[in-house]
Order: sequence, then C-alpha cells, then structure tokens
Amino acid sequence: MNKKVKIGYIGGGSMGWAWSVMKDLALEPALCGEVRLYDIDHESAKANVKIAAFLNNHEKTVVKWEYTNATTLGEALDGVDFVIISILPGTFDEMKSDVHAPEAYGIYQSVGDTTGPAGIVRSMRTVPMMAVIAEAIQRYCPEAWVINYTNPMAVCVGTLYKVFPKIKVFGCCHEAFHTLTLFQWMLEEETGGQIKKEDIRLNISGVNHFSWVDKASCGQTDLLPLFGKYADKYDAEGYSLWGGDRDPENYFRNLNMVCFDLYRRYGAIPAAGDRHIAEFLPWYLTNRESCEKWGFGLTPVSVRKKWQTELLAKRERILNGEESFEPNRSGEEGTKLIKALLGIEDMITNANIPNVGQAEGLPDGVIVETNAVFGRDSVRPVWAGRLPARAHLLVEKQARQQENLMRACMDKNIDLAFAVFLEDNLVRLDADKAWELFVRMLRNTQAYLTAWDIP
Repeated sequence: MNKKVKIGYIGGGSMGWAWSVMKDLALEPALCGEVRLYDIDHESAKANVKIAAFLNNHEKTVVKWEYTNATTLGEALDGVDFVIISILPGTFDEMKSDVHAPEAYGIYQSVGDTTGPAGIVRSMRTVPMMAVIAEAIQRYCPEAWVINYTNPMAVCVGTLYKVFPKIKVFGCCHEAFHTLTLFQWMLEEETGGQIKKEDIRLNISGVNHFSWVDKASCGQTDLLPLFGKYADKYDAEGYSLWGGDRDPENYFRNLNMVCFDLYRRYGAIPAAGDRHIAEFLPWYLTNRESCEKWGFGLTPVSVRKKWQTELLAKRERILNGEESFEPNRSGEEGTKLIKALLGIEDMITNANIPNVGQAEGLPDGVIVETNAVFGRDSVRPVWAGRLPARAHLLVEKQARQQENLMRACMDKNIDLAFAVFLEDNLVRLDADKAWELFVRMLRNTQAYLTAWDIP
C-alpha cells in the first residue's frame, strides 16, 4: 500500500529539477499524493501542472499524482509533509555578471555557484530569499521535512536554520556521487565484472562541493590503494569512461586530473567533480589555459542560456502534444529520502546539515557535508572523524568563510561581505582592485540587493 503525502515544491516551474522529481515520483510505487508547484514565474508552474497531466496518462507511469499550481508560498506550504526547494537566485543575466565580470580582472570560474566572487555575490541574492522561505515554513508547515537543492548549498541551509532553528532541513547534492562513479569504473576495469554503487562505502567530510573522502571500501577491500594506482597511471592524460569528457567543446568535461593531483598532495580524495573543486584552489585556475592543462571545462553562462532556450522549446512541444513526456529515473535520491523519512526504508547517504561533531575539528554549527542515516522522521549524522591535516586546513578555512558570508548576508553588512570577498582564494587582487570588482558586481545585480547600501 502506498503512503499518501503532500509536497510543496518551491521553484516548481523548473524544467530541470522539477521535471526530474515529477518523473521519479511517477515511478515510485511506495508513494502517492499531492504536489503543489509554486514559482515566482507563475506561468512556468502552470505549464508544469499541464505537463504533469501528460505524465499521469503515460503508459509507463506507476503512480498518478495530483499536481496543482500554488500562487502564494502559503498556499504551497500549508500543512504539507515535505518541502522541496530548487530555485535560481536571480536570472542567468545576473549569473553572467557573477561568472564573467571577474574575467576582466584575470579571475576565471568554472561553475560560479558556491565559492569565488560568483558564489559570494550569488549568496548575497540568495540569503534574503531563503529567509522568506524559512519564515513561511515556520508559519505554514513547521513539522515538514525540507529538502534543499539550491546552491550555494551551505549558505542556503545555514540561513534556513538561522531563521527557523527548529526546521527539519537538509541539503541534498549529487556531486558526491562523482567519486562513487569513479570507483565503480575502476573496480569494473580491474575485475571485469559489474559493480553496484550501493556496494561501495565512502567516508565523506567537508563542506558542500569541497567535501573529501578519506576512507573507501567495497566489501572487505580498501579502495584507496586502487585510487592511488589510477592517479599515478592517468596523471598526465586523465581518466574518464564518458567519451564526451575528452571533447574540447564539452564545457562540463572532467578528466579527474585535479582529483588525482589532490589525492597525491593531501592524502584524501575530493568527492565532487574537478570543475567545483578547482574553484576552491587558485592554482588550478590561474588563467583560461590552466583548466585545459587540468582537463576540465569553464562553463560559460551563454551555454546555460542556450539550454534554457532549448528547454522552453521542448516544453512547448510537450504542451502541444508534439513530444512525449515520459517517466524515467533521474538517478537522484529525493524519492528514496522521502521513503526513508516516512519509515519505509532506511538509507545512508551524504547530507548537508549543521556540524554537531560529525566533522571533527570543524566549528560547531557550520553546515558540513558528511554521511547521515535517514530513518523514520530522523536524519542522524554519521561520525566522519578528522580529515588528514593538510586537507583539514583547506576545509576549515572554507567552513569559516561560508559562516561569515552567511552572517554578512543576514545582517546586510557590506564591510563583512567584502572581507570575505577579499579573502577568497580566487581573488588574487590588491584591496583597491578587489573593491572595484566587488562594487561592479553588486551594481550588476542591484535589483536583488535593494536592502544593501551599495556605493
């Protein structure tokens, strides 16, 4: 018998995360119920309600859900059991400034959603939005479990906790699946057989997009020596079984050369992909050519805009009956996490939650990424221990930077925000030049910073 639940989806007009969640829910026999789609772009949420009707009528659909368009946060959240948050803080025009304005100062960013100048300015836009959402959750569904997919992850989750301390929220990020995939490839090459990712165990600790693996196993086998073998073997050419990763036109390519290099230097494996990891460490992004040397791509915002245009065209084809919208599994864990929290089936996976000692040596209360046990109405962090000393120093700085950034954003303290900006690893500028860039970027996103005193 399937369990009936109510879900409030903030960012429900999405053609990315929302579509993935809708498809996953359609294939989950243990769940059923209602999904309320809320988006500041009401027309996009309405479109997704119509698309859900196509999904419900598809022959592969296992469970038909009731989808509605909520026009206010209160309408979306009132009495729901679960809240999903996946929003874009601003538009791609603001993100274009975040990512590309620093290039005039010799600063290159491969993603631009967590750290670096882009991540800092994005945080300044995002925190007020998350504060409003936290207040609404506290008012309309204080007992609901909240799944956040929005970046910058640590700042978003931290804000939700600061505004509503009793909130039941965790951040969910698929980047840590990257290292699982790497180990799966390596083991299958070594053994000639098929390996299930579920059989691989990783010990994860750090902050989102900068978490590390210091222990890995499959059954009784320690996998770190295997990783070291591949790091030595492929240090010059990189390693990937996805053919597109060797295509210079693939702006998301990743040959794991940064990952291999850091393992040799720091004794632990970065859990995320090279594009995210490189933004925390300036020596991989000294100029545009350095990313070519290290086998990863810079992702221009123009590519994201192109994707958005293509998705809008796809949406029109679906709505006009010219293209099918069929369920398929996304590989994300959202439905599994909901099942676990309902007590249907426990699971262990990485989660972004406040540190209560699970990330040893990092400040209490900061948002860290470690494994956690998901069970009936509970998320219990798994003790990860302390990272090797060299990796720990890198992570500790980032944890404190993100905490200071969140505090600056909540207090609208431009001096503290600039102090974080100036201390960022990618900002290799003198103070005057850094201030010039900072102000330029803030003016480019001023429509979202009306409460700030911007020079």
